This record gives sequence, structure tokens and C-alpha cells, in this order.
Amino acid sequence: MRYAFAFAKAAPAVLGIAGITPSRSYLDVDEDTLTIHFGPWTLTTPVSNIAEATTTGPYHWWKAIGVRLSVSDRGLTFGSTTEAGTCIAFHTPVTAIDPFHLLRHPSVTVTVADPPALTAHLNGLVAR
Repeated sequence: MRYAFAFAKAAPAVLGIAGITPSRSYLDVDEDTLTIHFGPWTLTTPVSNIAEATTTGPYHWWKAIGVRLSVSDRGLTFGSTTEAGTCIAFHTPVTAIDPFHLLRHPSVTVTVADPPALTAHLNGLVAR
């Protein structure tokens, strides 16, 4: 199933500079694989690596818009709006933004258009 990112009014103009556009920003999940595309960045992991998903937000714009790395826990954000998102925690940290795959992220927050639906979908897959 595909989930589109929600874009705040000004976000496409600002994020587009980095190649982050609505057509290049989406999350695909099937029975086996979770793949997140956010402009030029991609995160792929097996569904079996998902520990849990939680709906979160709202956020401050400086913590949520663009590609964000938390210095406290190395969590990653692919953000296009401040309204709400889904935080996906992993059993084993994943790589996504570092070309050498040295930096691993224990979680990623994605600001999709329907965070509660994505959260329920992922937690349903985890419960199997």
C-alpha cells in the first residue's frame, strides 16, 4: 500500500530545492518490505524489523520540515508538515541518509497524509 506525504502550503517550494516533491515522496509497505522515498533519500527495511508505530505531532517547524537527524537518539525525520506524523521504531537501526551507511537510525518519523491509518497498518503487520 502506498501512503503519500502531506505537504504544508509553503513546503513544496522550500523542499523542492532539495528534490523533495510530492511526486518523489511516499511510503510503500507490503507484507515483507517497508520503503520510504523522500526526494533523493530512500529507507528500506523488512517489515519484521518494525518494533512499533506511533502517531505523533504536532511539531515545531524547525524540528519537522525536511530531513532531520536527532542528535540525542539518532532518530530520523522525513518531514513535510508540522501537523502530525507516524514514528516507526525498529528492532535493528537502519541506514538512510548517509552515503557510507555508517549512521544508523533507531526510528524514523514520516509526515504522511494519514498518520493514524499508517500507524494502524504497521502495527497490524507487527502483531502477526
